[in-house]
Order: sequence, then C-alpha cells, then structure tokens
Amino acid sequence: MDLQKTDVVVVGAGAVGAMALWQLSKRDGLDVVGIEQYGRVHSHGSYAGETRVFRTAVHEGGTYVKMIQRSRELWRELEAESGRDIYYEVGCLSIAPAGFPDLEVAMANVREFDIPHRVLSNEELRTEYPQHLVNDDDIALLDEHGGGLRPEVAVMSALDLAEQNGARLFFNTPVIDIEERADGVVVRTTQGAWLADTVVIASGSWSTRLRPQLHELLRLQVLGLTWFMPNDPEAFVPAKFPAFLRDAGAVHFFGAPSFDGYAFKACTNPEWPVFRDVSEVPTHHTREELIRIGQRAAELFDGVNPEPVRESVHHCAYTPDRLPVVDRTDRVVTITGLSGHGFKFSPQLGEWAAQLVQGEDNTVDPRFALAEHMQRLAELGPYTGGGH
Repeated sequence: MDLQKTDVVVVGAGAVGAMALWQLSKRDGLDVVGIEQYGRVHSHGSYAGETRVFRTAVHEGGTYVKMIQRSRELWRELEAESGRDIYYEVGCLSIAPAGFPDLEVAMANVREFDIPHRVLSNEELRTEYPQHLVNDDDIALLDEHGGGLRPEVAVMSALDLAEQNGARLFFNTPVIDIEERADGVVVRTTQGAWLADTVVIASGSWSTRLRPQLHELLRLQVLGLTWFMPNDPEAFVPAKFPAFLRDAGAVHFFGAPSFDGYAFKACTNPEWPVFRDVSEVPTHHTREELIRIGQRAAELFDGVNPEPVRESVHHCAYTPDRLPVVDRTDRVVTITGLSGHGFKFSPQLGEWAAQLVQGEDNTVDPRFALAEHMQRLAELGPYTGGGH
C-alpha cells in the first residue's frame, strides 16, 4: 500500500479533533490531515445533542477554572472567525440545598478567581426563576459567564475554518490501525494509508481501539439526553431561563433553555452500567426509563408535560478520577477520557493538541499525562464507574 505523506494526522473530527484541526491549520507551513470514521458533524459522538452547558463556576475544582477561562476566549474567537453564534452567555444556574458539596466548591471558586456571579436566596430564586420548583432549603449560584453552547455548530465551524486554512479532511474513513515507526507514524484507513510526522488521537470513546494501553484506564459511561415541552414555552427561552444544574436528594438534572421555541433540555441519567466498547452501549432509553425521568422532571419544573418530546443516548470515555488524558508519547498525541464534562473545554484541548504537536510551551496539568494516570490507576484499583 502506497503511503501518502503529511506533517500531522488528526484521527477523529468531533469536538476535540475539530478544535485541534482548527488550531493546527493556523500554523504556517504545516500540512494537516483530518480523518473521521463518520460524516461531517454526525450524531454518534459525545458532543451531539443541540446544546451543552457552559460553566465558569465549575465544581470540579480550581484546575479547571483556568481551562474554562481560556476556552471562553477561544469560543469567542471561533465565533468571530466563523461568523456563527455558538456561545450563548445567558448564565448558568446551579441549584442545590445549602451546604451541598459541589455547590460549595463552585462558590469557593467564584470567590477565589473573581468570577462574575450572584448567590440567590431561596426567596430570590423562587421570585426570579419561577420555572424551577425548589425545596425550602435550596439556594442558587448564578454564574453570569455561564450559558449554552451549540456543539454541532461549533464542530462545523471549526472544521470549515480548518479547511479554509488548508487542512485536508476525509470523512466516512475509518482508521484500521496506527503503527509507530522510526520514520514516522503510519495511519492505515479504509481509503488508504498516511505517513505522518505526528498523529493526534482525538477519537473519544473509540480511543481504546487505537491505543491498547488505554484499555484498562478508560470505561464508557452512558449520557442520556431528554427534552420536555412546558405549558408556557416562552418562559423557557434563553433570555428568561439560564442553563442549569439541579441537585435534589439523589437526583441530578442538567439542561439548557429552549432554542427551538417549544421544548427545553432537561436531562438525568438512569443507573446504567459502565462499558468497555462503543458496540455495547445502548442507543435509546427504555420506555420505563423515560417514564421515570419524566416524573422527576415534573417534580422540578413548573407546568412541564412529563412525556419527553425527544430523547437521545450518547457515551463518553471516563477515567477513574475524571481527569482527562492529555499526553504526548514519542510521535503520538492522545486526548481522551473527558469524563462527561469535556465539551466546554474543547477549544483549550484543541489548542493544547497543536502545542504538543509543535513542541510549544503549554499549560497542560502534569496529572493529565498518561503515565500519571496509570500510576494512580495502580493505586486506586479497578475502575467501577460512577459520577455524571
């Protein structure tokens, strides 16, 4: 098989791959190829589903605050370069009982990093956001820089810009295997083979198929999305209804305002097991699951029909401690294990991918290195999953 030569191949053109292609295509003199097993902007990846919540008041800890701040800048750059609306800064409302651990961490972060915010009392919450049916001990944190992202628009925009900058993209082209050699990395696909100086693996839940060393580290968790129609859709438009996180007892909901004019996104996940391969992941909720989710939604939101108007099921690769893998080993850059909260950071991850390819200075947390992950895995023991 004849080898086509290039400087860098990006495997995967979803959230991280698209952002990496956008960033790499800006580098002068760099020949960039992107390879995607599905079509341009598809429904199979972790990013799909109309909206994603964007939070600057993150509850995952201070490590992520700088990532989100840089990502916020890059989201605006992507909008400016593409001319498309992607990041709707309508705020993000975190509602939980006073003292709830995740809310306490988020509040500590907004104070430490001076993030624009408001803390709403129970009375203020009920007055200003009557769409939410809250308990007497609930309070809220309004992250004023939070909001909603349009993932399909974002991925399309990044890919379009990469092509405009000279990147060559190949869709419906599965990668068969990757072979590291002394003279480069061979990427074999169903449509031919490439010899690249460097390869970026940004293939999400499929990463273990290309990097066997990830097999023990990663597990796939299911992410279910549901949309509901309220009696008064106008009350759930972006200007009146911020993106949100809700925690009530053991129930965790997250969602976004109505962008389609009739339904808003409100999601919670059933007790799905973890999986090792994409082929094992369910493709839809069961009828029983949808009934239970609808009942919970009706308890949390005012005037909501408990029957979802649409639903979809996705998946994401998780690490045991939910820190991502961002690593360069010899000629291969690997970014995976985003653990259900990676889309909002995808511009930063794409920038890091380009920096790692080029050997540039970067701000990657040393804990994200694959060797560090494997050391922690040995200490933690087998991965059993858990978490949103």
